[in-house]
Amino acid sequence: MRNLIDFLAKYCHWFLFVILEVISLVLLFRFNNYQGSVWFTSANCVSGKVLEAQSEVRSYFKLAALNEQLTQRNVYLEQQLRAVSEKLYDKEHPADTTVAKGLEVKGFRVVPAKVVDNTIDRADNFITIDKGSADGVRPDMGVVCGTGVVGIVYLLSEHYSVVIPVLNSKSNISCAIAGRGYFGYLHWSGGVPDVAFVDDIPRHAKFRLHDKIVTSGYSSVFPAGVLVGEILHVFNSTDGLSYRLQVKLSTDFSRLRDVCVIDDIHANEKALLLNAARDSIKMK
Repeated sequence: MRNLIDFLAKYCHWFLFVILEVISLVLLFRFNNYQGSVWFTSANCVSGKVLEAQSEVRSYFKLAALNEQLTQRNVYLEQQLRAVSEKLYDKEHPADTTVAKGLEVKGFRVVPAKVVDNTIDRADNFITIDKGSADGVRPDMGVVCGTGVVGIVYLLSEHYSVVIPVLNSKSNISCAIAGRGYFGYLHWSGGVPDVAFVDDIPRHAKFRLHDKIVTSGYSSVFPAGVLVGEILHVFNSTDGLSYRLQVKLSTDFSRLRDVCVIDDIHANEKALLLNAARDSIKMK
């Protein structure tokens, strides 16, 4: 206490000077219009810059949530567009029975997720996402992004899942030529990460270069009509009985960030019915 008193006594004139300066400034800017306007203009300029920087920081951190919303919206709109396109096609070609019927968007639940690990330069690439069993994710669920197919859930923990993407030699996804109904299976043969192949397209199939390739919907993994890519080139199969299509993938795996896991809410019902049919055949 003694030291504090000595300190205040030693520097009391400085404290008095600071107090008087503050009082004089308050009186100057409060009761003098010119000085007051200069001060508040400068203050507004500085505060404006601070608020602008603060707004930019907030906007940056909101981009993640915005990207997540846009990814889900793109998936939904893609399905809606396909449904409308197929209805128009059915009206123009009422007698054409080879066209695959559209699968409604309802019946599927979308679980948004973020990619936390990803490789594209190996023969068997994997993707890790930040959603797991605690979020309702199960093995064999489809994974998509705003631009198309990503892959299928392989393994999972409580809060994370490993996905086998299209860029994996074990990937095998049923696909169809959009608007034409002919289907085959999508494979990746390694090499560049933006090109894959669709095998087993029948020889009588009619299509053109740059036609869209979409999911066929012939499984509970993906709804029909999710974009896969477009046809770049056509080859004959090794046995000459079918076509092999070179496809430019619509998904940019090198920039993958926001994805959605597709949950077929009727998957269990379909599986139980299929197993019952198999058991019934075995008993006969």
